Amino acid sequence: MQIDMLATLTFALITTFTPGPNTISSQAMGLNYGYRRSLPYFFGIATGFFSIMLLSAVLAAALTQLIPSVVTYLTIAGSLYILYLAYHVFTSSYSFSQTIVKPLGYSNGLLLQLLNPKVIILGLTVYSTFLRDMARTPFNLAASALCFTLMSFSALSTWALFGIGISRLLRTEHTRKVVNAALALLLVYTAVRMVWSLFSA
Repeated sequence: MQIDMLATLTFALITTFTPGPNTISSQAMGLNYGYRRSLPYFFGIATGFFSIMLLSAVLAAALTQLIPSVVTYLTIAGSLYILYLAYHVFTSSYSFSQTIVKPLGYSNGLLLQLLNPKVIILGLTVYSTFLRDMARTPFNLAASALCFTLMSFSALSTWALFGIGISRLLRTEHTRKVVNAALALLLVYTAVRMVWSLFSA
């Protein structure tokens, strides 16, 4: 079975770029302290994100080798999680905090990732479902984790540099509903493709 790159990238882009602890705190850091002073915090987030993704890849690989039948259950659980995300995105009324008392540093960003359930679930979902047929070589695991980390870092940078404009846009009721509906439909599409690929194999 081939890897469904469209579904993988759709899921990864939506989960990394939509508002969450990483993006909202990055917006506040960029607004209050500027992009350059925010970089240590972003590097901490990137280190934690890469570590979680790598651990998720190793764990998913071990599970699929030791218990091959677990793939079916993980795929179904992953698709249900994506549908939950779709509902959450569709009904979101974003609340943005633009004030951080003091600059956050590397350790703050690292700790945020290690305690961020969104990243942990993202990693397990990606590696146990979307990338389950990827060759589990150390290079492939590290390269894929790095690609997702770079995607996350791009999201942080986008929110730090343009967060104030994004937040104003999403506060407009009509725009927010349109954006939410589009993102939610993309997530539903991704979940359907996951389940379809499982049962059409």
